[in-house]
Amino acid sequence: MLGRTYDGEVCSLARALEIIGERWTLLIVRDALLGLHRFDEFSASLGLARNVLTDRLTKLVEAGVLERVRYQQRPDRFEYRLTPMGQGLAVPVLALMQWGDAHLAGPAGPPRLARHTSCGGGAIRAGLTCTDCAEPVQGGVELMAGPGAST
Repeated sequence: MLGRTYDGEVCSLARALEIIGERWTLLIVRDALLGLHRFDEFSASLGLARNVLTDRLTKLVEAGVLERVRYQQRPDRFEYRLTPMGQGLAVPVLALMQWGDAHLAGPAGPPRLARHTSCGGGAIRAGLTCTDCAEPVQGGVELMAGPGAST
């Protein structure tokens, strides 16, 4: 059984969970992907205690997912922007949202839709694609040891 941390795990998923595995953290990332940047925006959206939000934002900055950017002086005020590392979380966040829509959405349907703005608004679907044949993967997935696996 895994403990509260995954320090001994040689697994990229376990390492990712060390950063984003706590539920409020992933919701902060979701809100950042939706365009929220300021502490008060995150606080209003999530409704969690200020000390918890402060802790989660600090950890995301330390991990390199967010950067703290000054937007005002006297008094200093900061906002939180996704780094390239944080922007890369759009795929897993959309995949989790897509999974939730398929299995957990209420009778009215999905609460949010993801649209591609560059082409005029086509629906965005997260999925698997083979790098060799460029075909969508429907099944037949095998996970095997990679070069970073311990022997």
